[in-house]
Amino acid sequence: MNKESIPESPDTERDPERSIEFEFVRATENAALNAIHWVGRGDKEQADAAACDAIRGTFDQVNLCGEVVSGEGEKDDAPGIFQGERLGNWKPGSTCFDIALDPIDGTRNVARGMANSISVIGAAQAVEGEGMRMLALPSYYSHKLAYGRQVAQAMGKFSTSENWLDRPLAETLNFVGGALDKRVRDLVVLILDRDRNEAFVNQVREAGATLRMISDGDIAAAVAPALPDSGVDLYVGIGGTPEGILAATALRALGGEIQMRMWFRSVTERQKLGGGLPDAQLTKVYCTQEIVPGDSAIFCATGISDSPLVPGVKLLGKTAITHSLLMRAKSRTVRYIRAVHDLENKTIHLRSGQRDCLI
Repeated sequence: MNKESIPESPDTERDPERSIEFEFVRATENAALNAIHWVGRGDKEQADAAACDAIRGTFDQVNLCGEVVSGEGEKDDAPGIFQGERLGNWKPGSTCFDIALDPIDGTRNVARGMANSISVIGAAQAVEGEGMRMLALPSYYSHKLAYGRQVAQAMGKFSTSENWLDRPLAETLNFVGGALDKRVRDLVVLILDRDRNEAFVNQVREAGATLRMISDGDIAAAVAPALPDSGVDLYVGIGGTPEGILAATALRALGGEIQMRMWFRSVTERQKLGGGLPDAQLTKVYCTQEIVPGDSAIFCATGISDSPLVPGVKLLGKTAITHSLLMRAKSRTVRYIRAVHDLENKTIHLRSGQRDCLI
């Protein structure tokens, strides 16, 4: 991020994250509320556009210098918020943040009226001269393995940089079972339902673990193993790279871990997206600390439809109830936020109209 033209913030706030974190929640809340009326209408692009409009409009009113380092839209040819876009009003003296976001993780689920869709934002305070505080990987997809704190601590006894992606999945499941004091048959593994993940599905079945497939929404799936009451022990498979970066932000706050490596559908895609990178970088296995380096990491998500992370929006007469999750890596604080919105008075500032609009 180029911050040379932005004056230094006055040294009145020792921890700017604390004063800004709820603005991120307000953005995901507004995105969920603006997209809720597109649930089940079969038009994922319009739903995504509504969420993007609300996020942009919300940040237009926030004293923030935000740069999107990992966005959505390009992979799915959707009206997403793209890498390099600026969010916030960029008022001189405002705190700078690198931002990763997915206005709707699970757009197809929204369009079909299905569960497991959230609006999600991750952010890390940017420090001048230290480069990006969130990793930007050029691939659309990555091979990912995500697990909770107890497993991460057990793996850390060997080496935090050890590659578990290339181990046979049966071996990994045995290790996870030992770390959690569970039999392999009692482990629950989440996998995104795609043809490219068939080999992982077969390995889980052969090992005898319990398999749960999800149609979309692999941010929630990758974070789930780090949540104590999720009932999920491991997430594995090939899913979206931006989603992996967002999951890493949450796992930093939860003490979990993700390993991910760029994955390309073809040689042509590899040359197009990663042609300027050396092979060592294209084949590198990244962990959470490398994906979100430094001490700063904020993660928030608001449910659109029910997901393993948070319940979806509930419309009750002239009232909407939203459920959000807010986490900070510095304090390891996890907040569950239930908000009740009076639809006769609740307005959202939308970028498209440059005004406040009733939902």
